[in-house]
Amino acid sequence: MDYSQIITIEPGKMGGKPCVRGLRITVYDVLDYMASGMSEAEILDDFPDLTASDLRACLAFAADRERRLVSVPA
Repeated sequence: MDYSQIITIEPGKMGGKPCVRGLRITVYDVLDYMASGMSEAEILDDFPDLTASDLRACLAFAADRERRLVSVPA
């Protein structure tokens, strides 16, 4: 998924953390809600500005960031 049009990083907003479509909802927040067990429907109900595509973009962004991490040799 190409998340580049959904995940935005603005130095003056939310401390430069990756956000969803320029909103004050960070990728971290969305991932944290998912990790806590909230369903997609619950997140979308609590945050009506978000869409299912926004949630998938957060996951794609996190996966891409994880893929880029350098592993430390054992």
